[in-house]
Amino acid sequence: MTVAPPPPTLPHPAPAPDGRLPEDRRHMLRRRFLTLLTIVLLIGVPAGYLVISADQSRDSGLDKERESAPVGLQDNWPSQMKRRVFEIPVPSDAWHVAYYETSNWKTSRLYVQFTTTANGLDTYLADSGTSRAALKAGRVTVGEHDSGIVGWDFTSGHHAWTGTSVNREKPRPTSDITVNLDDPAFPRVYVVSTTSP
Repeated sequence: MTVAPPPPTLPHPAPAPDGRLPEDRRHMLRRRFLTLLTIVLLIGVPAGYLVISADQSRDSGLDKERESAPVGLQDNWPSQMKRRVFEIPVPSDAWHVAYYETSNWKTSRLYVQFTTTANGLDTYLADSGTSRAALKAGRVTVGEHDSGIVGWDFTSGHHAWTGTSVNREKPRPTSDITVNLDDPAFPRVYVVSTTSP
């Protein structure tokens, strides 16, 4: 009976000059996979975040554009932030409140109209930095251009118009206030507040 020769042994790889053995194929593939994964995490995640952030920013811009898109007054109260920025302190007892905002690279305007009580008018004027004594009878301070944008008509009929302008130091807004005193107990206020960057 003859004995089979032992299987040939593969030669062991020679160690590197620093004494380490060269890595086998499985270890090399694992190392490359981990390197690739690290690169994807370092580059892909921030890039994905930027894409999502840009998309959200675009959506936010579209929402703002949609809000400003309707032509004419919106039957609603302007947000508290808008009232604060444009310094239009609509009295809490006001009704028939409507507003419209325009904005471009040069100026931003907020148009607001509301009906209030005689006391509400006094409070509004005081909070705006003026008073009833500043209102001039027969004076319409809202210009033709601005009134045309929102459809206000200050020329037809016989009305008891009175108005004033509040000029504030920049960058604070200026306000043109026109009041209809046909019924002094329930004045109707029209105001355009303008800011420039």
